[in-house]
Amino acid sequence: MEDWALIRRLVKDGVPKSRIARDLGISRTTVVKAAASTTPPKYERKQQATAFAPYEDAVRRLLKETPTMPSTVIAERIGWTGSVR
Repeated sequence: MEDWALIRRLVKDGVPKSRIARDLGISRTTVVKAAASTTPPKYERKQQATAFAPYEDAVRRLLKETPTMPSTVIAERIGWTGSVR
């Protein structure tokens, strides 16, 4: 984020992109992309199913019936073999 703002300021001040890349230790392609973008970069991770996903509905049903049920008991009842944490 800070590099993005710095790159954009340096480009606006007329500093050559190759020099910016060299000084910051990044590729010239990165400088070109940062200079062309109108918003800072944002990391977005693709959502993936977890190992817990198949058990989620069963856990929600158990907790709806007994909200204070310990996690170890829930794990035993649904057949969970992973960590209880």
